[in-house]
Amino acid sequence: MTEIVAARLASTVLLLRDGTPSGEIEVFMMVRHHQIEFNSGALVFPGGSVDKNDKEIAADPALYSGGGGLDGDALGFRIAAIRETFEESGILLARPQGSKDLVDAKRANDIATAHRAALNEGKISFLKVLTDNGMVLALDELVPYAHWITPEGMPKRFDTWFFLAAAPPEQLGAHDGKESTDSIWVSTREALEGGETGRFKLPFPTTRNLVRLGKQPNVGAALADSKGKPIVAVMPVMTKTATGRQLRIPKEAGYDGEVFDVGAMG
Repeated sequence: MTEIVAARLASTVLLLRDGTPSGEIEVFMMVRHHQIEFNSGALVFPGGSVDKNDKEIAADPALYSGGGGLDGDALGFRIAAIRETFEESGILLARPQGSKDLVDAKRANDIATAHRAALNEGKISFLKVLTDNGMVLALDELVPYAHWITPEGMPKRFDTWFFLAAAPPEQLGAHDGKESTDSIWVSTREALEGGETGRFKLPFPTTRNLVRLGKQPNVGAALADSKGKPIVAVMPVMTKTATGRQLRIPKEAGYDGEVFDVGAMG
């Protein structure tokens, strides 16, 4: 009997902006390095695993705003979402202590220039980055969007929360050159077209979330539509057919269907 691998807790963020001149929602995405073990070469949203340092931050409410009523796990997912976004894109969803405004682009860039490489290399903790720079994480900027769990039977599994967030003004983001080799602001339409033509390699959850997001006319509408909406966990079940593979997901999860063809068997 095959042992079921425990799913690692993880978070990912769909950073959004209203594109110009098209007016379409654009989302920040990165190409995963081809040597990365999970989703190598794929176009994905920033994100990664929850770690013990995230839980240390969760234990100190002075380091974040918008955490009221959340338990330790929920706080960990949100803190990891902001940390991973900063590590992978340089975009910082935080406020200077005592301020109601998000950190401005210049200050965020200065913090990234000073600390991002060391943070990615494990030479400094995100907790220290925050305290040394007088920053408070803006957990209230994150809107829960989706919850996906890697199917049982896979060798590497993640229990991942997806969040929406409006990108802070003028924080443009850039890939780190290590875990990711390219980054773009792309409309949901262009990303999906690229997945169909082979320009982009899109994981199944990424595709479904892009399709869903593409129904919204602008960032404000996307955030408003998701606030307070119940989220159904999705753990796809794969079946083999005569012509390929199908994935079944809960219909009530809101992805316009429950059975999806995902290509011919290799």
